[in-house]
Parts: sequence; structure tokens; C-alpha cells
Amino acid sequence: MPELDVLAWVLLVVAGFAAGWVDAVVGGGGLIQLPALLLVPGIAPVQALATNKVGSIMGTSTSSITYARRVQPDFTTAGPMAVAALAGAVGGAVLAARIPAAAFRPIILVVLVAVFVYTLLKPSLGDRTRLRWEGNRHRVTAAMTGLVIGVYDGVLGPGTGTFLVIALVGVLGYAFLPASALAKIVNFATNLGALIFFVPAGHVIWHLGLAIGAANLMGGYLGARMAVARGSRFVRVVFVVVVGALILRLGYDVVTGG
Repeated sequence: MPELDVLAWVLLVVAGFAAGWVDAVVGGGGLIQLPALLLVPGIAPVQALATNKVGSIMGTSTSSITYARRVQPDFTTAGPMAVAALAGAVGGAVLAARIPAAAFRPIILVVLVAVFVYTLLKPSLGDRTRLRWEGNRHRVTAAMTGLVIGVYDGVLGPGTGTFLVIALVGVLGYAFLPASALAKIVNFATNLGALIFFVPAGHVIWHLGLAIGAANLMGGYLGARMAVARGSRFVRVVFVVVVGALILRLGYDVVTGG
């Protein structure tokens, strides 16, 4: 792999910081970080995906701790959801080398457009927590949701945190702020699950991963503190912006075949 110049390193670090901030607030930092890695000369897509996970797990670890201290998320939801998501991410990472990401993009794009429109048409969505189920039904639904999104994270990745927030708000009935807090814990598990496969396989480029990871960590810390300070309304606004960006990005990929 060619040596990177100073400007390229600066762009990667800035991308890592921005990704960490976005990820901490509402997920979707991979929209920024993964494309930046794909611009590195000589890097293979699977290497970019694996290296992106190193940066992301450093950021999600910090934002998870910040949220745990300040929001005190429901660990009866986070526990089964995170365990199932970790297992799904391991399986998804294995599939990533066998199934082209393009096969998933049209389906994901349709889902995102539906979520975007529904969120805009329903301003009260996610303003406060109204859990739809309790007890075992709640935990099983959370675990199944985590499993499906975990597989997606292992295969493709960008927008995983956003999909977790979508599920926690739209399916389980959480407000945006606690949903974002729970999403970070589960997203940490999906990143770990993917790395369980990617690290032994030798796909991680460590000097790039640790550099963007340090920047992602700082962005994640600031993003989590800002989300806690400003509440669910702020998180909802960022959520709409990120989902819109994700729609544009995936739409472009579908049209161009990228």
C-alpha cells in the first residue's frame, strides 16, 4: 500500500472525528468514515470495511460509557440485543466476503425512504418512551432485531447505528435519546463481532484503524455529551439529516452500480 501524504492523513482523521460525533448522536458515522477509507490508494473493500470497524469500536466504546453514566439505559434490553447482534455480526462478516453489498442496497434503500417519510409525517415519534411490550416478549423482540441488524453490520456496515435507532424507536417504542444510548451499546457489540472475524483473517490495516479510531473516540465523546445535553428533539433532527444522507448515498450506489 502506498504511503499517505500529510493531507490524506488529515482528511482521514477529520473523517474519523466527524464519524464519531455522528455515530454517538444517532448512528451513521460509517457514511463518512468508510468512504474516506475507500479513497486510500491500494486498499481492498474488505480491508476498508475491517479497518472501519477498528475506528468505530473505539468511538462506540467511549459513547457507550458516556451514555451509560448519564442516561442509564435499560440493560434488560441492551443485554439480549447486544449478544444477538454480536452473533449476527460474526455471521455477516463471514458473508461479506461471499455476497456483494450491491445485493442488499435496493432493499435497504426502500426501507430507509419509508422510515424517512414516516418520521417526517409523525412529529411525535420518539418524543417520549412508550414501550409496546414488556417482559419476555420485549426481550425476544429486541434480540431478534439485534440479530438482523448485526448481520447487516457485518456484511455492509454504514448506517448500522441509525438502523438500531429506527428499530428502538419505531418497533420497541423508546424515545430518541434512550434509543441512541441503547444503540451505542449494541453497536459496540456488532463492531466487536465483525472484528472477531476480520482480525484473525488479517484484513485490518492497523495504522489506519488506530489513527481514525483515536479521532472517532474524541468525536464520540463530544457527540454523546451534546446529545445528552440537548435531548430527544435534537437527536431526532440529526436522525432525519443522517437518514436523508444515507438515502442519497445508497441511491447513488444503486443507480451507478457502485
